[in-house]
Amino acid sequence: MQASGSRHVHSDTRFSLVLGGGGMKGLAHIGVLQALSERGLVPACVIGSSVGALVGAAWSAGHSPEALRDIAINLRRRDIFVVAHADMAFKRMRSPALFRREPLDALLHKLVGDLTFEQLARPLIVNTVDINSGMQVFWGAQGLENVSVADAVFASCAMPGYLPPREIRGRYFVDGATVDNLPAATARTLGVDLVVTVDVSASSVFREGIQDEGFAAVFSRATEIAMQADLELRLERWTTPPIYFMHPRVEHISPFSFDHLRELVEEGYREAAAALDHTEDWPRRGDQGVFPKRRVVVRVERERCIGCGACLVQAPAGMFVLDVQGKAVVTTPDQTWAPTDGGFIRHCPTYAISARPAPAAQVAGAVGT
Repeated sequence: MQASGSRHVHSDTRFSLVLGGGGMKGLAHIGVLQALSERGLVPACVIGSSVGALVGAAWSAGHSPEALRDIAINLRRRDIFVVAHADMAFKRMRSPALFRREPLDALLHKLVGDLTFEQLARPLIVNTVDINSGMQVFWGAQGLENVSVADAVFASCAMPGYLPPREIRGRYFVDGATVDNLPAATARTLGVDLVVTVDVSASSVFREGIQDEGFAAVFSRATEIAMQADLELRLERWTTPPIYFMHPRVEHISPFSFDHLRELVEEGYREAAAALDHTEDWPRRGDQGVFPKRRVVVRVERERCIGCGACLVQAPAGMFVLDVQGKAVVTTPDQTWAPTDGGFIRHCPTYAISARPAPAAQVAGAVGT
């Protein structure tokens, strides 16, 4: 780190990089790796879920971000998703998955071959879940290194129903996002100074027409919502090591879309480059919690409020009260929020609650105190 009191991730900062799942949106992780690489910033370990595990494994195996970018923008749907027509026709509800395993196996063989975690050029941890016991297993962690990286990554990408579980050591594993899509807590075992997380989920974005797009779209959307709720709970009381939270703006893109591959990589690069250029937003030595912090003002539009009490249930305790007219009132309008704060706003059924950036003069005054 730099001297005490300074900000920013520096070349001697020991940090882990946590890459979350999100289908094709996870190609944004490649852009993040490219921005870090250009600045000489190398994570002590990459921890990945689902597509984050796939990108992390390819980088850990020695592929440069530039090479991964070329692979990513030339991907075709059949390179990953091929419907298992025979299984669906003959096994029906007992079909192991909607998609065949062979395309992803071929892609993983191209990226990591037959390497075990011990043979990787850079440390990697892959998040999976035992589908029978519900146990979360992190391949590549101490004592769990002597297994095929390709098998572990396939398992981490095996979203239930979409890809079949993968057998490893006599047990069957699926997508680690089933339990934790952004497994930052694993970094606590690594003795790092900082955790950099990259989240490509999109549940907080309002959607329209999902109900008409078929069961796969409905299931995918429901999964996003569950993962976002879990993430907010996990990070609500986070202390150390501090987290710097990146969120590339890819929420408008479907997890199964192949029409925006270049845009996805470029947006990951833009997000990381902007974050690394804004040194004032990074935690100082000794800081706790999730960064960057933002000062906001929370308001309730009284004419919209119906007094249902959803804000009392969803927001932090004591933040809202109902007045004598049964309307919600914010007890502390001026707030300092981490990126995952404020999720309660989307639970107001009449959209009566809003949060706006604090006026510049107010922020400057707070910084000067």
